[in-house]
Amino acid sequence: MADPSPSLPEPLEQQLAGAMQLVDVTCDLAREHDLDRILTTVTRGVCQALSCERATLYLFDAAAQELVTRVATELEIEEIRSPIEQGITGWVARRQLIANIPDPVVDARWNSAIDRRTGFQTRNILAAPVVSRQEERLLGVLQALNKKDGDGFDDFDERLIEAFASHVATALERAELVESARRAHELRISVEMGRSIQAAFLPDRLPDIPGYEVAAWWKPAEAVGGDYYDLLELPDGRLGLVVADVSGHGVGASLIMASVRAMLHVMARASSDPAETVSLLSRSIAADLHEGRFITFLMVALDPVNHRLEYANAGHGPALHFCRETRRFRSLASTAMPIGFADDPHVPAGTPLEMRPGDLLLLATDGAIELRDVNEKMFGRERLERLIADNCTLPAAKLMDVLRETIMRFDPHDDPPDDVTLLLVERKFGR
Repeated sequence: MADPSPSLPEPLEQQLAGAMQLVDVTCDLAREHDLDRILTTVTRGVCQALSCERATLYLFDAAAQELVTRVATELEIEEIRSPIEQGITGWVARRQLIANIPDPVVDARWNSAIDRRTGFQTRNILAAPVVSRQEERLLGVLQALNKKDGDGFDDFDERLIEAFASHVATALERAELVESARRAHELRISVEMGRSIQAAFLPDRLPDIPGYEVAAWWKPAEAVGGDYYDLLELPDGRLGLVVADVSGHGVGASLIMASVRAMLHVMARASSDPAETVSLLSRSIAADLHEGRFITFLMVALDPVNHRLEYANAGHGPALHFCRETRRFRSLASTAMPIGFADDPHVPAGTPLEMRPGDLLLLATDGAIELRDVNEKMFGRERLERLIADNCTLPAAKLMDVLRETIMRFDPHDDPPDDVTLLLVERKFGR
């Protein structure tokens, strides 16, 4: 009676076992996102499927132009780094072709250094490139060493390792996407946290000043920026209005501005004089400004009883006083160079101004006027002044809405190229 389950010829049985191992590894890789576990899964699977002594998955480090592996079956050394210009794996990586080497000792491409380091004896090699399907980008090289049965690797082994390499490429790309998404998520959280922290440095509410209305707008070019505005109650009862701008934008500028704010809040408790406060701030912070950094800084003391403005200006602008009666603008001109420019930290006071009924005071940063439209035409100070003059009868909050909407419409970018800050003060009629 014939055997109901005849055995397959041994070569065919080995091929079937190898194919089934490929299926198992493919299923495992489909569930795996961790790079180290992908490397381990692949190397073990290749060893079993190709019946070889050792398997290695090299990853391509494009920046260093090296092939690197952290995981290899029975690896005696912690990490292998091989220049892409050397060895059989380098040849496979450069040409993106399979290499089947029955006797590497007589092959001029072979680099025997790893065998000398490990004491392992390489008898034959099969290596395949791991290449991104969509981008045709080199991801690495999959290598098998020392076929256990026979004289070396055959045609079926070549097709099998090529199939393994294809599935490995998909797994590596997926792992890259998962890692990129994780980093992007962490970066987004960090940036949002930074923005929240910086926003907390700004006034949480605008003060209620009898006879006056105040409005403000702050928009950093990035999540955090170097613009800063503040309103402080001074020891003599006046209101301190501050607008400042650290050169550049981003995290570096925001860190400097955080230091400036901390210093200012201490100094403003001891002095009501803008010139004294700004001079002391300049003397304290200038030594910490490196690599061409500087700060423009304007401080105004508003007396809401006598309606008088006193100020000191370290190179900041635009800063405009609009007289409703004459419909003329006056600039709160610089009284000193920006902080960090001059050796002399002294910032003298400017000429005092009077706030009459209907007058407006606008303190801004240069990002508000240096915006350019799609034709590279600058927003400019004249346009800003015209907007104020044309809408001077609006309450401060409504006028600020007009300024903000006009500036945002003018800028073709989703985010401005520079930080933008506006602080607007209106003296009301009848008070």
